[in-house]
Amino acid sequence: MSGIVQAIGRLTIKSMRDLGKIGWFLLYSLYMIVRRPGSPLQILKQIRFIGAKSLFVIVLTAAFTGMVLGLQGYYTLAKFGSEGMLGTAVALSLIRELGPVLTALMVTGRAGSAITAEIGIMRITEQIDALETMALDPFKYLITPKFIAAMLSLPLLCAIFDVVGIYGGWVVGVKLLGVNPGAYFYEMEKAVVWRDVYSGFVKSFSFGVIIAWIGCYKGYYAGHGAEGVSRATTESVVLTSVLVLVWDYFLTSILL
Repeated sequence: MSGIVQAIGRLTIKSMRDLGKIGWFLLYSLYMIVRRPGSPLQILKQIRFIGAKSLFVIVLTAAFTGMVLGLQGYYTLAKFGSEGMLGTAVALSLIRELGPVLTALMVTGRAGSAITAEIGIMRITEQIDALETMALDPFKYLITPKFIAAMLSLPLLCAIFDVVGIYGGWVVGVKLLGVNPGAYFYEMEKAVVWRDVYSGFVKSFSFGVIIAWIGCYKGYYAGHGAEGVSRATTESVVLTSVLVLVWDYFLTSILL
């Protein structure tokens, strides 16, 4: 019995220590963004990597997401004779929820995992230790540019996702199923307000922080060898995806 209690105690202490470490990592990263954000060239390089190189997968995902919403929404609304509200259903679903969340999940899979692997390889090859030996802050050169780039890129990618998804729904609803094109956009214009757009941008901005935070943290404290980097990369993608969904719930309950 005492062994079980000791095991629970050790697990609790380790969990508290890990939570403190990951919380400190976030606070120090945000502090360094204000104090020493890194060179503009590094920030632009990371914006290109996180944002521009994710554009293809974002557009592709958005187009088919909008088309599926248009198809499913049409047959649901047709049961109530409200096909003209299809534009509203597609737009609100994308702008408030699916746009920010799916954008974050796609960027997590494409860029978040790469961030963890990059920093993890630098850790196990002692490149980060070399920076510290030369009195160079690794956060300034490695962490803060990724944070800034993710916080800037995610809202822009989310906006692109929303626009492409809305037109994907338009293609299915109007061109394939015969919904009135005027009703599609008119009802959408009446229903979508600035609060909806604002909540979507707030979500995507915070998701950018989560992606950079977990990706950098897992890479910075990656274990030794190839196995340590692969484990850190897997944990990064899983933890980021879960945190995005959990945080989305709390933000939705606040922003409603």
